[in-house]
Amino acid sequence: MQEPDMSDPFTPEVIAQIARHMNDDHADDNVLIVRALGGIPSATAARMSGLDADAMEFAAVLDGIEVPVRIPFAERLTERHQVRTEAVRMYRDACAALGVTPTH
Repeated sequence: MQEPDMSDPFTPEVIAQIARHMNDDHADDNVLIVRALGGIPSATAARMSGLDADAMEFAAVLDGIEVPVRIPFAERLTERHQVRTEAVRMYRDACAALGVTPTH
């Protein structure tokens, strides 16, 4: 059995913490991101379901069915703190695309 790479900032525990924060504190932002950047303009809900160094993943609700959506980051991430910067960028890009005024 291969030992996990402890230098990887995106361990399952870290991903779960980030997802919990995004889903508990930014559920509306998730929907905007999926609608504007994920190509699902009629999504009624979205929850962050995962991430890796290249993208954030969501489970979006479309016509009552959850569908996977993968939205790439602007660049490959190497450190945990970069996720916040990318999530904010995604949110602001989504607001701009949808004509919504960002609230944060």
